[in-house]
Amino acid sequence: MSDKSHQIYCYFWLFGLINNVLYVVILSAAVDIVGPTLPKSLVLLADIFPSLAIKLCSPFFIDRIKYSYRIWSLITMSCLGMFLVSFKNLFVCLLGISFASISSGFGEVTFLQLTHYYKQISLNGWSSGTGGAGILGGASYMFLTSIFKVPVKLTLLIFSLLPFAFLFYFKLESNDTNLTFQSLQQIDEAEDDQLVPFPVAFTHTNASQSLYSTRQHILQTVKRLRRLVFPYMVPLTTVYLFEYLINQAVAPTLLFPINGDERSKSMPFFFHKYRDIYVTYGTLYQLGVFISRSFGHLIRMRSLYILAFLQGVNLCITVLQSWFYVTRSPWAVMILIFYEGFLGGASYVNTFLNILEQEDPDETEFAMGAVSIADSFGVFLAALLGLGLEPKLCRHQIADDRPWCRME
Repeated sequence: MSDKSHQIYCYFWLFGLINNVLYVVILSAAVDIVGPTLPKSLVLLADIFPSLAIKLCSPFFIDRIKYSYRIWSLITMSCLGMFLVSFKNLFVCLLGISFASISSGFGEVTFLQLTHYYKQISLNGWSSGTGGAGILGGASYMFLTSIFKVPVKLTLLIFSLLPFAFLFYFKLESNDTNLTFQSLQQIDEAEDDQLVPFPVAFTHTNASQSLYSTRQHILQTVKRLRRLVFPYMVPLTTVYLFEYLINQAVAPTLLFPINGDERSKSMPFFFHKYRDIYVTYGTLYQLGVFISRSFGHLIRMRSLYILAFLQGVNLCITVLQSWFYVTRSPWAVMILIFYEGFLGGASYVNTFLNILEQEDPDETEFAMGAVSIADSFGVFLAALLGLGLEPKLCRHQIADDRPWCRME
């Protein structure tokens, strides 16, 4: 790998890390935000719906916004969002989560489209960085709050400073015109050529032409989206639906006794409260995601539907454990959660590698941004279903003399 390639990889690794880390931290903090009585999917819903909305709309307008303008908006929304999340008021927290979610979704579309200019090396860096966000977000939140006992509010405020790392985007530009990578100036010039100017005078004729042009643009965009649905979007949506049902609806009920004589001798030493178990699951999940997103390009999986099937099997196993309490040891569940994350990360990186390999170069930039709708849509569906699934599992456990899901 050349020095320039290494630099590009590192920049995109950092962008992936920062873009996703706040999303991970918010999900890790779900139990602290809503407490033990409300379903954690409430946080997931607030964390994913705005992101999904911006991704759904972005194919129709994002080409009109320069990358440099997008970066500043990402920094503003992310910092403001995490500042609001640190408040104890639930409504303010959910509002902050929504701001951070918009930034995360907009950032994912932006940087995935940028990989069109910097090719597979940038996608490898981005994918690994998004996986690294899980490790940094999940593990650091666990260590700060569970082990070092840092207050939740202060922990969230610390994370609100991270989005300023997006400023490294402006370091991407190179003076070496012989490189195969396109500089930011070249990208901006290409964007200027593609931007469609709005009519200066709003006459009846211009208004009619503008309306017709807008309608044609929408129809053409929908046509371009439609052909991406079954090869890429459906399997990616399915994988994320299954894994986030596990993470936010089933995992909060995969608990074990931590007090008194019922506590198992094999229980990890840092399980002091039931919320520690949930946070640990999140960390293990993100570890699996990080490994597969970092090395998924070395072991290619072009049949994306196989990964969706395997993730469905994981969902069935975890639901059975929650309902019937099959194993009394947390280690088997912890290994399964790690494996679940590994499958999810593999699905993500292989989906976008398939796009780079299989799509026409003229369509790659659009496809990279558009297919990112799929993972958010899967998470959104999981959030809706989880609002009913987690309480149902918890009620069953209470009736089965396992009331841990209502304890802190």
